[in-house]
Amino acid sequence: MASDSFDPLLSRRQWLQGLAAVAASAMFTGCGAALYRVATPSTASEPTPTQPALTPQPLPAGAITAASLAISATAAGTLSPGFIGLAYEKQTLTTPLFTAASADLIGLFQRLGPSVLRLGGASVDRSVWTPNGNGQTPGEIAPPDVDALAAFLRAAGWTCIYAVNLGGSATGATTPALAAAEIAYAARQLGSALVGVEIGNECETYGSPGSFYPGNWSVEIFESLWKQFRAAIVAATPSAPIVGPAAASDVATWTLPFGEYVTRSDIGLLTQHYHRGPAATATIDDLLSPDTALASELLLLKYGAQSIDVPFRIDACSAYDSGGAPGVSNTYASALWAIDMIFQSALGAASGLNFQSGGQQPCTPIADNAVTILGPQPLFYGLLLAAMAGTGTLLSTDLSAASLNVTAYALQSADQALSLVIVNKDATHNLDLDIMLPPGLSLSSATLQTLTQLSTGATTPSLAALSGVTLQDATVAPDGAFQPATPFALTLRGSQLTCYVPALSAVLISIT
Repeated sequence: MASDSFDPLLSRRQWLQGLAAVAASAMFTGCGAALYRVATPSTASEPTPTQPALTPQPLPAGAITAASLAISATAAGTLSPGFIGLAYEKQTLTTPLFTAASADLIGLFQRLGPSVLRLGGASVDRSVWTPNGNGQTPGEIAPPDVDALAAFLRAAGWTCIYAVNLGGSATGATTPALAAAEIAYAARQLGSALVGVEIGNECETYGSPGSFYPGNWSVEIFESLWKQFRAAIVAATPSAPIVGPAAASDVATWTLPFGEYVTRSDIGLLTQHYHRGPAATATIDDLLSPDTALASELLLLKYGAQSIDVPFRIDACSAYDSGGAPGVSNTYASALWAIDMIFQSALGAASGLNFQSGGQQPCTPIADNAVTILGPQPLFYGLLLAAMAGTGTLLSTDLSAASLNVTAYALQSADQALSLVIVNKDATHNLDLDIMLPPGLSLSSATLQTLTQLSTGATTPSLAALSGVTLQDATVAPDGAFQPATPFALTLRGSQLTCYVPALSAVLISIT
């Protein structure tokens, strides 16, 4: 599994200049009553009769540190529609989750979407296409499973990257013809919702002891076998959107050589996996610390994808490998990590991310028991805040926040509206943030929503908390229902505004 790290203290302008360390934090403002003293009301504009009255942002309790954020009109990247996706094991198709009757999961997908579902994982290479199967049978993928997936995707408004078995070729469990038959059926049923076909999963591991081709495996052997499967798939379904290689590591020695070998004539998207590091050594401090390896990996992928003129996507990522680390990957800290992961990947030229999901593994944003949805986990709130920021052009930023663990991102939509996302991971310092916007924009109002955590009886957030996360004082229900409180009003004076960013929180500022 890949392991990487980012520097959360560098500004966006510094990141673009150095391409060596990418900022890793964004700032949230908590809104729980226990966190604040009431501030003197500002001169917010009068609400229209059809809108609820906006209240000024309260003053956070505790020490306050002055900080500044300057946003330029210089484009630094793109956050496109469908960027924030989810990745599930393919064997999830044999459960009742990906069906039209799975109303709760559909609701949670709709809360984040529309986006891209990746069906892959280790179970891909142990799932055999069974054209006469009854469906919902472990180890098999049958037409009823694909039919149910198609109905789920239509209801959720999502698309799909669909992986097929390659490792099973070692024993004859699968063949190019069998893979071609599966994709032909999937393409008919999914239609335009099928946006990617992957062949195998993390194939660089097939030569490991106990795997499919122990001691007799190389990137050259993989490329030859992959070509056979691709040829059969495309012969049966010429329009099949082939992507790959879905490697977990070895970008320089596996993914990039693969891309150079197949070129854009064989794939439309370069795919790679990312995990923050080994679960065995995971800590919250490590999760929220600089992640320089990720910056390096993004840079390699960027130039590797550009060299063959295709985009790249990290279509499986998580806060630590092996399903994540209990007490780290499932904590409030993971919500703050996810926001940085999303925006830093967009700044690094990725076309999207798929967060590893499913079951009750620590890294999942949505927990389930393979039959019913148990509810969104802390990580989900980080994805949701980033999704609420919208899509568009990322602008260069220059953040000055002393030595605090803070990052900031600016996103401009097609209609010139701005979304600012700031994450403050410092445990004790609240920020009094002065913001300078790009000149020449016709903007007249600004509001702020906050992501924070507060356990019963506590007075401050805890990064280690497993619950108590809110976004603008609201939680997300297991069916995706979400009713946040009215945003706080900020006073916009020309190109300047100010706000507070409490410790261990983040804010989403919307400026129109």
